[in-house]
Amino acid sequence: MAMSHTSKNRLCNLPPGTVIIGKWHGHSYRLLRRLGSGANGVVYLAENGRTRVAVKLSDDYASLASEMNILRRFAKVQGAALGPSLLEADDWQSPFARETVPFYVMEYIEGENFAAFIRRRGKEWAPVLVMQLLSVLDRLHQEGWIFGDLKPDNLIVTGPPPSVRLLDVGGTTLQGRAVKEFTELYDRGYWGLGSRKAEPSYDLFAAAMVMISSCCPGPIEKKGDGRAQLLSIIEADRFLTQYKDVLQKALDGRYAKAADMRRDLLAASSRHTSAKNERKAAPSRRSGRQVKRRRQARGIVETVVIAAALLGAYALYIYWQLAM
Repeated sequence: MAMSHTSKNRLCNLPPGTVIIGKWHGHSYRLLRRLGSGANGVVYLAENGRTRVAVKLSDDYASLASEMNILRRFAKVQGAALGPSLLEADDWQSPFARETVPFYVMEYIEGENFAAFIRRRGKEWAPVLVMQLLSVLDRLHQEGWIFGDLKPDNLIVTGPPPSVRLLDVGGTTLQGRAVKEFTELYDRGYWGLGSRKAEPSYDLFAAAMVMISSCCPGPIEKKGDGRAQLLSIIEADRFLTQYKDVLQKALDGRYAKAADMRRDLLAASSRHTSAKNERKAAPSRRSGRQVKRRRQARGIVETVVIAAALLGAYALYIYWQLAM
């Protein structure tokens, strides 16, 4: 059950400096600013002493309990940082509405929004980060989950070296069920390209849309035939065109595993890098040929000059011989 409209408005507008004190553990968290809000709660950046954390508040106990369970499961997956670490859970006796508000505290992952990072560093980073994302999704899918609400706002780039992490597990859903949360632009159902069944191909469609939207200069709005529109956006962008085959397969739901999409994206990226290096090397090869031609021409001229000089000397020799 999602938060009520009144409750959401109240929790979304807590002033900076508000202190959240846990009813059971007694730990206090001073709110600094709101990080984001969704259907199931509001997340704030907060301080606990000198440590910065993220605090999520909601009046929906069931949703918070589900998210905490997911974070605990994520923590048990070896070799992959799937999401932020869960630190604790408690209740807050709100002085504003005289009600008890459940909350949980998680690791604050400091970094830059995915799309902002691409705008600042360049499109060449998009396939690199999406390949990292696909590795994380592959591990998540192997655990039987779908991230669901995959979009740039739920991805953060940390580092150095640049590394992509998942945020806000509110949309994470067990495979086989209906996706709990989604954002229209990254939802294949909105584009008429599939169902909202929680399966790997749902996340992979969204991963393709993350790459497309991050490389496009302006907003994308659905107009008419969704598939035709998305393909035209790809074809209109010189950079995205190099990854058209991979993106099209993901949009059409033809990838069953994130690892397969990652493999094809890596191959396309390697071809792009090789072609780019060849274009850079081409002027050097041309200049090399030009130097060779100039040397050959210079050799011919020198030969002609030497021959002319020899002929001239020989002519003078014959002349003096005849004169004597």
